[in-house]
Amino acid sequence: MRKWVLSGILASEETYLSHLGAILLPMKPLRAAATTSQPMLTIQQIETIFFKVTELHEIHKDFYNALLPRVQEWCHNQCVGDLFQKLVTLLYKPVDRVTRSTLVLHDLLKHTPSSHPDYPLLQDALRISHNFLSSINEEITPRRQSMTVKKGENRQLLRDCFMVELVEGSRKLRHVFLFTDLLLCAKLKKQTAGKGQQYDCKWYIPLSDLTFQTIEDSEATPIPQVQEEEIDAMKIRISQIKNELQREKRTTKGGKAMERLRKKLSEQDSLLLLMSPSMAFRVANRNGKGFTFLISSDYERAEWKDIIREQQKKCDFSLTSLELQMLTNSCVKLQTVHTIPMTMNKEEDESSGFYGFLNVIVHSASGLQQSLNLYCTLEVDSFGYFVNKAKTRVYRDSTEPKWNEEFEIELEGSQTLRLLCYEKCYNKAKQNKEDGESTDRIMAKGQIQLDPQTLQSKDWQRTVITMNGIEVKLSMKFTSREFSLKRMPSRKQSGVFGVKISVVTKRERSKVPLIVKQCVEEIERRGMEEVGIYRVSGVATDIQALKGAFDANNKDVSVMMSEMDVNAIAGTLKLYFRELPEPLFTDDLYPNFAGGIALSDSVAKESCMLNLLLSLPEPNLVTFLFLLDHLKRIADNESVNKMSFHNLATVFGPTLLRPSEKDSKIPANATQPITMNDSWSLEVMSQVLYSSEGKS
Repeated sequence: MRKWVLSGILASEETYLSHLGAILLPMKPLRAAATTSQPMLTIQQIETIFFKVTELHEIHKDFYNALLPRVQEWCHNQCVGDLFQKLVTLLYKPVDRVTRSTLVLHDLLKHTPSSHPDYPLLQDALRISHNFLSSINEEITPRRQSMTVKKGENRQLLRDCFMVELVEGSRKLRHVFLFTDLLLCAKLKKQTAGKGQQYDCKWYIPLSDLTFQTIEDSEATPIPQVQEEEIDAMKIRISQIKNELQREKRTTKGGKAMERLRKKLSEQDSLLLLMSPSMAFRVANRNGKGFTFLISSDYERAEWKDIIREQQKKCDFSLTSLELQMLTNSCVKLQTVHTIPMTMNKEEDESSGFYGFLNVIVHSASGLQQSLNLYCTLEVDSFGYFVNKAKTRVYRDSTEPKWNEEFEIELEGSQTLRLLCYEKCYNKAKQNKEDGESTDRIMAKGQIQLDPQTLQSKDWQRTVITMNGIEVKLSMKFTSREFSLKRMPSRKQSGVFGVKISVVTKRERSKVPLIVKQCVEEIERRGMEEVGIYRVSGVATDIQALKGAFDANNKDVSVMMSEMDVNAIAGTLKLYFRELPEPLFTDDLYPNFAGGIALSDSVAKESCMLNLLLSLPEPNLVTFLFLLDHLKRIADNESVNKMSFHNLATVFGPTLLRPSEKDSKIPANATQPITMNDSWSLEVMSQVLYSSEGKS
């Protein structure tokens, strides 16, 4: 990521240098003519027109020539902070180049570990740059007047981002700007020919008047929920459009087809951003008028609250209607987030994060000042927004909790892992009531970037996340999607994992493997109403313990299962199907299933799917019908467990139905998305479930 950020500034510098070079071209003949009897311009006029252009060209040329070889000969410990220190010290005009350099420094620091030797140099360069921009803000110009609060005080932009606002039950995309003394909610106007970006202020609240609302304080309308199958369908469309873009890029030089696909991708990105968040973040002004934003993560909600509360301690407010208009106009220049945080931000041929499975062990926490009941949750970004993926057990009444719990988290283009520590509140009278639900208190939060160089190693990587004086120790190991779904025959003569289903059923003298029966029975006994059953990760150590017990034909396996979290049992069942030497729907029939889904006639498609199912070997067919009955009962409880047939197809599709090794076009690069095969698997699996639901 550091190299990618620097490659961007190199490209920008090349363009800027070419522009400066073009300006310098007429300067020499004009300067030479100025000493003749008939000068076109005087020396004074030339100095005014070409003010400091030569010096600017030299500064940027030296910066570019010094940065280029460092990027070309890139290594993990490469330092560039000294170059930016020199650049921001020398460069005073034009301001836009300083702003660009400041944004680059922010991006570099975001992806530079605090232990890296470049970190203090980059921090110092950013400090110098900020100081310079603050002095520029004091200049008396129409655009900068809007940034003045009182004499000697500056209104500064602290952060901005795209958010979804709930307006009369409808979702609206907004750009939210947090200044040192007010929160401004703006809408980006539609661009007209010849005009650049413009914002329209929807509302603002002085921070001194802002309060955070609970659902009891407000007359809040219910949050409109979007079905998960709609969200998944958007993700599939985004993946398919990106694959089409890749093909167009390889076969043509761009043109109208590329532009059309990019426009479609942008539309789907915007739609996904608009529809995906469902967590309320409510604010109100002095008069009690409330505004509701929808966000996807408790992490972001806590971040916004923390920074606003900190700023409320020291803010002073003054704003006229004219200043409000000027402030809104200045947002175009001041914004740091220019595009929605989705796939359009990335070039089509770039690696856009990790696709596969991240095993995370949450070891322990230290630094607590008092004994607490503490648990942790893990979030990763998926398609531009963050999703809660795992939760540890509550470690009770301790200053040094030791969880030592392992989770397997699926990554979909993920770049960041977030960790939140919560204090579990058992006393309902003392619980914080926010947004309609009893919530536990966030004690600390932190995040780490998923580093390709580190995670490409097959060994466990230990790390520490430090936050608010609390340190949480983690270990991580990444497995690419290609490798995690590779069918590996078992080396053992006995056991059930990695052994053909026909061998297991013959040995056990049963029509359905006992592992499938026992897992299903336990899940139906106490997991039918578990929210996200089959989607939420179980503790990996429990799953491995169950795997070992089933392989060893342990007679106490039922007792073990009764004492384990039901998500671990669901994870064991998924792992069994994933480790079969070939998928349940077999390698031979995969092309037929893929062909059947392409049929346009719904009756023909349903008939094709049913005939293909009947073509399966008997153990495979009977096992699938047993599983299907179970999944139907799960889906019957969708109103409670949130698992529809579509959601279940999302989970089981790539596991039960996958192309054979020789037919698969999966790329070897671990960080590349494998979208087409997963999209086919999901579509086929959905059709199989729906076609056979009433016929099984």
